[in-house]
Amino acid sequence: MSPLSLGIQTLFALIAFAGNSVLCRLALQDNAIDPNSFTIIRLSSGALILCVLMALQLKSLQFISRPSLGRLKQASFLFIYAACFSFAYVLLGTAAGALLLFVTVQLTMLLTQYLQGRRSTGLELFGLCLALGSFMIWMGPNASRPDLTGALLMVAAGIAWAFYTIAGKQSQQPQLDTAQNFLFSLCFIVILMPIYLWQNTLNLSYNGILLAISSGAITSGLGYWLWYRVLPAFSSLSAGVMQLSVPILAAAGGFIWNQEQVTMTFILASSGILGGIFLVLYSAHLASKRTH
Repeated sequence: MSPLSLGIQTLFALIAFAGNSVLCRLALQDNAIDPNSFTIIRLSSGALILCVLMALQLKSLQFISRPSLGRLKQASFLFIYAACFSFAYVLLGTAAGALLLFVTVQLTMLLTQYLQGRRSTGLELFGLCLALGSFMIWMGPNASRPDLTGALLMVAAGIAWAFYTIAGKQSQQPQLDTAQNFLFSLCFIVILMPIYLWQNTLNLSYNGILLAISSGAITSGLGYWLWYRVLPAFSSLSAGVMQLSVPILAAAGGFIWNQEQVTMTFILASSGILGGIFLVLYSAHLASKRTH
């Protein structure tokens, strides 16, 4: 994959993440759908679109086979992330949720990389601190004190997404792996069924269903497939730091499409985050040149 193609596909994957957050917040904050139904429809529509694409490509359904333990593990990470993410955003504000999610993802991936024996360079650590610091400065003043239950759910979502990302670094067939991950994540939705009886929260509307389908089929299914395509090219630290750009992309979309005001804090924070990402990626590039 050429550097230009890698960069374009990575950008589209990150834009899909930003779009996914926007769709989820629109659906849940407007009470257009309950979080349980949103999660089930999101995973189901993602599985459907990816399996249809795989069937058309292979002209068979042989890819639907008995899952291995490793496949079920990846599918469980996807399910835990999707479920916790939906329920957390009912209890958290946008800024507090984003802060908890992306800092948790970054710290989990950094700790995992450390435990695997790969030490970060000084330039990487400086870039990480610059990106994280800029992110927290931007989000911090806007983030109210989070609900404890919501905070714990979002931390769980962040840990699950970090492990899902780490698993994707080993992907040799990203479209097949993503399709199977979504398909077998449906094995776990039985866990959500008792919530309908316990909380009596079934709430469906045309708009909510449409948002959940869009989130599942486009920004989740296709977006996560792209993410698995590009992940092998990046270190765990690089992949984690890049995701700090997602809230920036979501906010930029709001400025473009909703005519929201561009603040100096946003400009400075964006510069810091993007600068930190550049330093981490540049350090990884230098390390790669030295090993070759």
